[in-house]
Amino acid sequence: MKVLKFGGTSVANANNISLVKNIIANQQSDKTIVVVSALGGITDLLLRTAALASIQDISYKTFLKEIEDRHLTTIKELIPIHSQSKILSKVKSELNTLETLLEGAFLIGEITPKLSDKIVSYGELLSSYIISEYFIAEGIDAAYVDSRQLIKTNSIHGKATVNFQLTNSNCNTAVKEHNQKVLVMGGFIASSVSGISTTLGRGGSDYTAAIVANAVDAEILEIWTDVSGMYTANPKLVKQAMSIPHISYEEAMELSHFGAKVLYPPTIQPVLSKGISIVIKNTFKPEDPGTLITKNKNGKGKTVRGISHVEDIALLSLEGPGMVGIPGISKRFFEVLSNADISVVLITQASSEHSICVGISNQDTELAIAIINEAFDFEISRGKIKSVIAEKDLTIIALIGDNMKSHQGLSGKMFSTLGRNNVNIRAIAQGASERNISAVILKSDVKKALNTLHEEFFEENIKQLNLFVMGVGNVGAKFLDQIQQQKKYLKEKLKLNIRVIGMSNSRTMIFDEDGISLKNWVDTLASGEKADKALFYDKVMKLNYRNSIFVDNTASEIVSNTYHSYLQNSISVVTCNKIACSSKFSNYQELKDLARKYNAPFLFETNVGAGLPIIDTLKHLVASGDKILKIQAVLSGSLNFVFNNFNDSTTFHDVVKQAQQEGYTEPDPKIDLSGVDVMRKILILARESGNVLDIEDIENHSFLPEASLQTDNNEDFFRSLQDYEASFQEMYQKAVAENSKLKYVAQFEDGKASVGLQRIPKGHDFYNLEGSDNIVLFYTERYPNQPMIIKGAGAGADVTASGIFADIIRIGNF
Repeated sequence: MKVLKFGGTSVANANNISLVKNIIANQQSDKTIVVVSALGGITDLLLRTAALASIQDISYKTFLKEIEDRHLTTIKELIPIHSQSKILSKVKSELNTLETLLEGAFLIGEITPKLSDKIVSYGELLSSYIISEYFIAEGIDAAYVDSRQLIKTNSIHGKATVNFQLTNSNCNTAVKEHNQKVLVMGGFIASSVSGISTTLGRGGSDYTAAIVANAVDAEILEIWTDVSGMYTANPKLVKQAMSIPHISYEEAMELSHFGAKVLYPPTIQPVLSKGISIVIKNTFKPEDPGTLITKNKNGKGKTVRGISHVEDIALLSLEGPGMVGIPGISKRFFEVLSNADISVVLITQASSEHSICVGISNQDTELAIAIINEAFDFEISRGKIKSVIAEKDLTIIALIGDNMKSHQGLSGKMFSTLGRNNVNIRAIAQGASERNISAVILKSDVKKALNTLHEEFFEENIKQLNLFVMGVGNVGAKFLDQIQQQKKYLKEKLKLNIRVIGMSNSRTMIFDEDGISLKNWVDTLASGEKADKALFYDKVMKLNYRNSIFVDNTASEIVSNTYHSYLQNSISVVTCNKIACSSKFSNYQELKDLARKYNAPFLFETNVGAGLPIIDTLKHLVASGDKILKIQAVLSGSLNFVFNNFNDSTTFHDVVKQAQQEGYTEPDPKIDLSGVDVMRKILILARESGNVLDIEDIENHSFLPEASLQTDNNEDFFRSLQDYEASFQEMYQKAVAENSKLKYVAQFEDGKASVGLQRIPKGHDFYNLEGSDNIVLFYTERYPNQPMIIKGAGAGADVTASGIFADIIRIGNF
């Protein structure tokens, strides 16, 4: 024998009820008991209608009409015309009685718990009758059973207590008296021993099904709903959540208590003692296996079975020196709350006995504060205990699983995972049952926390990185192309799922919480909202995603000034923008400190050498204990390109123009040619070597005429290059005469740095440097004579983009 329960969404309308019929028709059991809820939304409508009637608001009749129309329409859509008359007559009669009850509430201007139970019971009474008649009309061997005749309770209305001895006898008698293969009854409703309608409270339909399953010794209890079982997390908040195939009673109870709404905790109690299995199934996807709930699985499977949460929690803290060693404080504290019918959902107490902290519902906060302060008024007035402290708008998140307490490092893994993503924990509790580790966090952090923990414990080490990209010009566009190209590889080989959530250029910006499609991002961005750097930051903060990375592909000082804000909110920063790291040393140092403090990587490999691993290599040298003695480098791909292509058959102006057009220079080429760009790079290398240096400390032996340096726009700058072509040719001829090549060299030694144009002789490591390549020579204590050399393409959108990409991957592997 089976017991099947169908919830409100499963019987919300005629179409859904027809799906239920198909499920019942395919049952192989000798006898099936079907427990149904009210049509979806009807219970809430009944409660609202009753509330309006009780305050003598005539609009209650509008809702009564809606209730009537829902049921009559359902009958007409389900039942063949020739069979409707009897059913319509019965239902209209019941609706007339309901109308009379509501009129009574309207006339007296109040509603009692007894009357409320009577009114709200009509949802299940009507749905179960209509569904049973539909089954019969469809040729199913079915019969209707009035739940009030089977489930007997005391006379406490609203949440009656079941008389199991009498109920069990009634259920077994009904099964014996009905020869039909399918019995249909309403959930949630019952009656007192004297025959007055009662209800079983929240989750009542599930409870009814469990009561009946227990009474008739059912082989299984099936709970049919709108999801395919109990999930590893709330699938509305965690899109990667998956159905749990098999779970223990105890684990299911913990998950249900902490917000898994597909099952109400008391539901399990009646079947627990008899070991009756429960399966959670999806009415709309009956082929899905769902979740099987049985006795303890003896530690088999994953240690963590699910992650759940309870929202709208407040923390109350009672603390003070007068609590230490004083017996009875805790008793008084909890007794006050209990007497006010305030439920405590979490308890934690310091071992010093200096404080007690409890979690309660937000809505009970003001009452709780008042009654606790009143109860401890004597101690508060004498300074022995402080007035109760309350913090609202919190959420409890919980890891659920058998034997978690004995699993080494689980708590540490949970808390460190949250900490890495700037989720602040307000309180912690772990029950002696070993099945629950709970933490209280801000409500605004719940989505990030759930996704972070789910990724850590359930997603086979696939780490999701959420990018917010500022700047999608040459470098930015190549970067996005590379992400699109490598997306599958990264997921399969490196277990990284990279999504671009937001992007902006100087004109527009867009966001997509599910990830921006990189196949047509150009068109999407063109139709985005107006770009605003402050609003961009606010949006990133509001989304509050785990593993967030801000990617700056601009050369903007304004953008670089926002790094502090991102880092101190545990958002990593990856940038090819050199301004921040070459700004005042105090600013550079503060960014590095923030990155360490908030565990948010600040990476800028492309600041020097584009995609070459120059900074990363330097970091490893320093970290391993080596000491940098000297750095010599050609660090400007643009200047190397210019001087490799400049000769007596070209003009300096034309070569610089070509470098700009091919993307080797900054938008303002004077930054490159003036040496400022190289100064920034050698400054960054000096700082990463452990030296305190500012840009003003670097000697710049500029080769540009003063007139060129004084220009304030590109047009004037290029005109000045034409004016001084003779001096550029003279520099070239001197190098040729010495059988040398012109290279713009940066050097750091003995705490001093300089940059300038040099004539490099044959045989030098710099002499054969071609195109836009960069080269760096690291002379260290371990490499004093033969330096460590890093050489390769040091400019260009592709290689710069690949360097940014490499930094993203480094963060993913942290």
